Amino acid sequence: MRTFVAVLLISSIVLSGCSRLRDSRLNPGNWFGGSRSVPVATTTDAANPLIPERTTIRRRDRREIYTGTPVDQITDLKVERTTAGAIVHVSGISLRQGAFDVRLISDTEGDPVDGVLTFKLLAVQPTNQPQGQPRQRTIHAARFVSNNDLAATRTIRVIGARNERVTKR
Repeated sequence: MRTFVAVLLISSIVLSGCSRLRDSRLNPGNWFGGSRSVPVATTTDAANPLIPERTTIRRRDRREIYTGTPVDQITDLKVERTTAGAIVHVSGISLRQGAFDVRLISDTEGDPVDGVLTFKLLAVQPTNQPQGQPRQRTIHAARFVSNNDLAATRTIRVIGARNERVTKR
């Protein structure tokens, strides 16, 4: 116990002598100095540097180029009713494995023509992939159709490269 008290007394005396190092450059707490207030430099340009400058191309003018091609076969077509319309589910088999970005696209902007609502099942299909089993090439897509469009629709038709599926009311 005596040695513990002696070590504690000696270390407190040594540490109190280190108070002279508080303001010296040996103390890592003083390496960057204290902070101070500086007025903001005003510029004549009021532009926000975080907002990019406008370009001459507007977002509306940029058209997305979709490179999808028709899917080889349409295997299934289901129409499920909802409270706000219907969901058209389509399954198809692509010619090769690795098809992606599958879309159900309507040429008439989703409006029925003579009571027929026509869609094309398109996908981006790589040409350098193996053919594989039909299970590996199966793709699915769905699209919502509102009650307003369904009111004028008697038939829904989905077109592929080699066949088409039709469902009627």
